[in-house]
Amino acid sequence: MTLWPQHATWNGPIVMIGLGSIGRGTLPLILRHIACDRSKFTIIDPDDHNKHIADKEGIAFIKKGLTPKNYKSVLTPLLTTGEQAFIVNLSVDVSSIEIQKLAQQTGSLYLDTVIEPWPGFYYNSKLDNAARTNYAMREHLLALKEKYKGAHTSVSCCGANPGMVSWYVKQALLDIADATKVKIKEPKTRAEWGKLMKRLGVKGIHVAERDTQRAKKPKPFDTFVNTWSVEGFISEGLQPAELGWGTNEKKLPPGGKKHKTGCGAAIYITRPGAETKVRSWTPTPGPQYGFLVTHNEAISIADYFTVREGRKVTYRPTCHYAYHPSNDAVLSLHEMFGNGGKKQSNIHILEADEILDGRDELGVLIYGHKKNAYWYGSQLTIEEAKKLAPYQNATGLQVTSAVLAGMVWAIENPKAGVVETDEMDFRRCLDVQRPYLGQMTGVYTDWNPLQDRQTLFAEDIDKRDPWQFTNILVK
Repeated sequence: MTLWPQHATWNGPIVMIGLGSIGRGTLPLILRHIACDRSKFTIIDPDDHNKHIADKEGIAFIKKGLTPKNYKSVLTPLLTTGEQAFIVNLSVDVSSIEIQKLAQQTGSLYLDTVIEPWPGFYYNSKLDNAARTNYAMREHLLALKEKYKGAHTSVSCCGANPGMVSWYVKQALLDIADATKVKIKEPKTRAEWGKLMKRLGVKGIHVAERDTQRAKKPKPFDTFVNTWSVEGFISEGLQPAELGWGTNEKKLPPGGKKHKTGCGAAIYITRPGAETKVRSWTPTPGPQYGFLVTHNEAISIADYFTVREGRKVTYRPTCHYAYHPSNDAVLSLHEMFGNGGKKQSNIHILEADEILDGRDELGVLIYGHKKNAYWYGSQLTIEEAKKLAPYQNATGLQVTSAVLAGMVWAIENPKAGVVETDEMDFRRCLDVQRPYLGQMTGVYTDWNPLQDRQTLFAEDIDKRDPWQFTNILVK
């Protein structure tokens, strides 16, 4: 029997919002690594299909959907028992911003995996594309961050990505500095990390992922099959493509737009992210197409590593997601967009026992430096995931273990205010998470997006700088 380490103790209530594919996988990790009183643990979800998991663990379950009208009345009694509470928000269609405000008002700690809005935001045709971006939602978070400086810790976007990949970036930078014999003291501040990235000559970062998990049965017609939340993937896939926009970029892509307000770290493209392809690279397949689906980390990483002289931006990396989901998910996207973007009649998340083989290869490809490009990340197989923890596949375990790490860090740092994962102690978080990540790999590659390009058709490319985004975007 494996003796799992206890990383933290929590004596007050824990309120988990959501018991979907991520919630059901997170629950056993919390109970395994955080000493807590199960009688003070409550799960809230509008669907009871996973209630048996809560029942098995002796955890109270409330079948209820949180709405703008009822969330305060439902949550407040659970958060005000006389002991500090911890809210773990793993839901969809529940406003992260509003729940964080309630957490501050009740003196609770808080963590989520995404900045989530109330229902209707993603598909609101009355909003322009700029207003439907993650950039716009993050600006609301930054306002909250300013308001609650030094208040109760509220961790935003702490899953695999966004989340874990921000910790990977820092480790990868130290690896590159060592490999290129750049002598440094490990950075301690945001400004120092930005100066290191600039000094190393980094032009950009791909959050480069390849999911090779294969189902035992073929995808049925009119069914969207995925290895994680279908609703979450469709929602973000229908948002405009977004990316952190680096100072090395020469021109905007077709349909590219800058934001008129805010931090200025990102742009968006006037087309769905799940219909926008980019060229990228991961270790197992090598070169691949990925979808430029919007993710918060593309903006937060670019913003975090920005270097300024006064108000002038002197350096910023380009950063974006380059996601090749499972083959069934790719087929599901083609089917959905072929039907005018209408979601299939059925949705299905592959459980561990339904998967034949494969792994989720998720890391950061840091490019443009003296060693060309460096991929650092997790290569977690479905077989490893099944042995390590219950109720999840390889994709889910990369997320749930990051939630665990974020919770431990929050308990150890209870007065940090509103924080993004870029600001957390990456070493401590990875120490907690690493046992669940399978093989951790760091590999250099000489690949760039101009390699092996076809010559039969004319292309708009920049031969002088292979790493220009115009060469990465599939037009």
